[in-house]
Amino acid sequence: MKILLTGRTGQVGYELERSLQGLGEVVALDRGRMDLSNLDSVRNAIREVRPGLIVNPAAYTAVDQAESEPDLAMCVNGDAPGVMAEEAARLGAAMIHYSTDYVFDGTKTGAYTENDAPCPVNIYGRSKLAGEQAIQASGIPHLIFRTSWVYGSRGKNFLLTIKRLAQERDELRIVHDQHGAPTWCRTIADATAHVVARLCDARAKQMLDQDLWRTHSGVYHLAAQGQTTWHGFAQTIITHRSVSKKPVTTPIKTQDYPLPAPRPANSVLSCERFIGTFCGLPQWDDALRLCLE
Repeated sequence: MKILLTGRTGQVGYELERSLQGLGEVVALDRGRMDLSNLDSVRNAIREVRPGLIVNPAAYTAVDQAESEPDLAMCVNGDAPGVMAEEAARLGAAMIHYSTDYVFDGTKTGAYTENDAPCPVNIYGRSKLAGEQAIQASGIPHLIFRTSWVYGSRGKNFLLTIKRLAQERDELRIVHDQHGAPTWCRTIADATAHVVARLCDARAKQMLDQDLWRTHSGVYHLAAQGQTTWHGFAQTIITHRSVSKKPVTTPIKTQDYPLPAPRPANSVLSCERFIGTFCGLPQWDDALRLCLE
């Protein structure tokens, strides 16, 4: 089985290229070979590889910049996944796609489940929701994994920003009224590999069991367990830094740190469906410690 992996240089894509080894022939593409802002590039790459499974972690993730580039965000996050799904349908292939907690408006009390109606409050969230809907409408066997507050040791993310600022400043003012679960990109990749292995035909290794894929198709929340705030996330990062001088972290309100794109106040995702169907997921602070170590 060929597995076409997009976004190989991204946080999740980098980890997936390693986690998926042994489950098939992984053909990992970067933007040079598959540019999601160019739909012909997407079609041509898939037709060249002819995969049995498409795994798509690539995305436009600049949440604030999306407010001034809505067409580009929609093309990459909405239209391109739809084209991938169309091509998968032509090939009889399945697809795994990654979405976001930002499809919700954050007004719910308690964790969001897959049955809660999406209502994104920014362009990024709307574009990711459009991608979900395009894949679902295609009718292909698919898994859509919504995750949250993704971080890792590569790229641009909150962990790396806090580590850098902690070296430069004596005080960090961090938002404390937005709640979510920081999720290590390696957690996402390893859980995905477990799922793919589960949905392979036990009688024919590295072949997708189409019946199992169709039975399990749908949206799942895949994030670390527990919850914190951005302030709590920052405090934990700083606490585990092995340096003598550590900055003070001061909690502030969202309104005191205005950004172009509004954020949901509550990004907590219930992962009971994923855990009950596939495998357990770590607590956010346990995963963070492993990442930092």
